[in-house]
Amino acid sequence: MTATARDHASRFSATSESVVAGERMVCDVRGAIHFPEIGLLAVSDLHLEKGSRHARRGWLLPPYDTGATLEKLAGVIEDYRPKIVVSLGDSFDDVGGAARMPDIYRTRLLELMRGRDWIWVAGNHDPEKPADLPGGTVSELAVGPLVFRHEPSKGRLAGEIAGHLHPGARIVQRGRSVRRRCFASDGARLIMPAFGAFTGALNVLDRAFSDMFCPDNLVAYMMGDGRLYPMNRRLLHAD
Repeated sequence: MTATARDHASRFSATSESVVAGERMVCDVRGAIHFPEIGLLAVSDLHLEKGSRHARRGWLLPPYDTGATLEKLAGVIEDYRPKIVVSLGDSFDDVGGAARMPDIYRTRLLELMRGRDWIWVAGNHDPEKPADLPGGTVSELAVGPLVFRHEPSKGRLAGEIAGHLHPGARIVQRGRSVRRRCFASDGARLIMPAFGAFTGALNVLDRAFSDMFCPDNLVAYMMGDGRLYPMNRRLLHAD
C-alpha cells in the first residue's frame, strides 16, 4: 500500500460523505447515494429480471438476481428511510421485465415503494413505464442544482447524477491487482455504480469516460467488503 493509500485508511468505512455541485451526499458501499437535506435516495442499473430474460434465451443463469437485488435495496431503504427514491434507469433488464416479475418479488417491491415518492428514470433497457407499478416515469429529473438521468452527457456537466456506464476502478498494491465497482466523481458530477446483482463494471479510465471529469479532482469510491475506499486519479490503473 502506498503512503497516499495509507493516508486514506483512517477514512475507510461503509459510507463516504462527499459533495456534488454544492449538495452534500453520502455514498453507501452497497451502491446507493443519499442526499440527507432533501431526503432523496438514488440507485442505478438494478437490471431486475435479468436472469429470467437470459433464461428465455436459453442461457442458464441462477434465477435469484431480482430477490438478491431487492433485499439489498430493502436494507438501504431501511437504513436511510428516504422520502424520495430515484431509480436511475435500467431498473428492469428489458421492457417486459416488470410484467415477468414473480408475484413474491412484486409484493416486496411494492412494500418498499409504499409511503414515499418513487421516480423511475427511463433507461436504454427500459424506456417505458414499468408495467402495473406505481411511481412516476421521467426521462430526467431536476432537483435544485442536480439533474438525475440515466446516460451521462458528453463533456463536463456540473450537477449531473447518472448511471449506465457501470464504473469500476483498478488499483495495484504490492504487485496485486484489485478491481471493484465504484462511484466516480470530481465534485461537479457523479456516475453511479450498477446496483443489480448480475451487473459488471467498466474501468473508469476507459475512453467511454473521456472528458467527463476533471482529472485532478477525480475520485473513485471503490466498493470493498463492507467498506468504501476513496482513491484519487493517480492511484488508479487502466485494465
